[in-house]
Amino acid sequence: MVIEIRPRRDLRPLVRCAPLVLVPLMLFASDFPGEYQVPTDYWLLSVAAAAIFVVGDRWPLPVSVLLSALAVPLFAADAWGLSELVPFLGAVSLAEVAMRTHRTWQVVTATACWTAAVLAGIWADGHADFWRPATAVSTVAYVGLPLLLGLYLRAQRDLAVTYRAQAAAAESRRVEAELHARAAERSALARELHDLVAHHMASIVLRIGVARHVLADADPRVHGVLDDVHATASDALADIRRLLVALRDPALGEVALVESDAVPTEIEAAIERTRAAGFTVTSEVDRDLGGLDAIGRLTLLRVVQESLTNVMKHVDPGGAVVVTVARRSAGIAVRVTDSGHDAGAPNPAGHGIIGMGERVELVGGTLDVGPTDRGWEVDAWLPGVSVTAGEGEK
Repeated sequence: MVIEIRPRRDLRPLVRCAPLVLVPLMLFASDFPGEYQVPTDYWLLSVAAAAIFVVGDRWPLPVSVLLSALAVPLFAADAWGLSELVPFLGAVSLAEVAMRTHRTWQVVTATACWTAAVLAGIWADGHADFWRPATAVSTVAYVGLPLLLGLYLRAQRDLAVTYRAQAAAAESRRVEAELHARAAERSALARELHDLVAHHMASIVLRIGVARHVLADADPRVHGVLDDVHATASDALADIRRLLVALRDPALGEVALVESDAVPTEIEAAIERTRAAGFTVTSEVDRDLGGLDAIGRLTLLRVVQESLTNVMKHVDPGGAVVVTVARRSAGIAVRVTDSGHDAGAPNPAGHGIIGMGERVELVGGTLDVGPTDRGWEVDAWLPGVSVTAGEGEK
């Protein structure tokens, strides 16, 4: 099931343009035929105020000053009903200035202009009663409420910014702690591998060397087996040591687990071990396998080794095996086929094939494993990367 998350629409442009629709509706609603009709000049001033309000997000202070100036003739006009609310776009613009800016002089300027507009409107409405307590109460209400609202919204925006910064810092600390924990786990695993596996492998290599010395006069075939076991154990010990280096380095992809020049040699060694087990192996291995990064080289080697291991497990000795490793389509193609029977073919759900698939997927390649008319086939392709300067000379 795919869950599609649609981005939320930004409604701010619609809210910003709302006065262009609401103001004409308010003016139309204030018309009562035979009793009251909104004057033409009031219409023009109201529409101009609505149009100016649209650009308030870009120039809050100039828009606030202009709306305060337009409010003076609007307050002085003979308005009725909803049309009386149009001048209070100046109050909204004052709240927006207080919300958007931290510059005190801008807030003071916008407050002073709107206060002057309110006082002028009260004077025009009834200058004879101007000097009364109600004038002070009205002025405080018309100016103080939008100013306090704007300051409150600004504080909330600042608080939200602070919370987002704290959340980002906490997430950064969490990621850093996770990386440290992973590095500690990798180091602990490296120590365990060194203390247990590497120690035992080194002991095996040493004891095989002693056995070769003790059995100096033994059958040459015994010496051949001991040499093969000694070489295999030595290679395994070298692989473990390279893995230890990788585990101690968080940048696993930058660690040369298998040197570029050593890949063909390692593949030939795996082929020779298969031949020593009694199989007829025909190989065609390109000696120039550069262009793979460290993980790609390791994946290439493990795919060949696992494929030949499956051959030795599931195919009768004496069977024919064909190994091809060559460049193809800006990458490296691997094909291992055998002439075994289907009944002895590897289990597609086995750990070896699953492991090969995971390795190949990790480097962005493709893997096709399955039976053929004559036996079993492993067909893999690993993409190449640009070789950094000097990598091929390591």
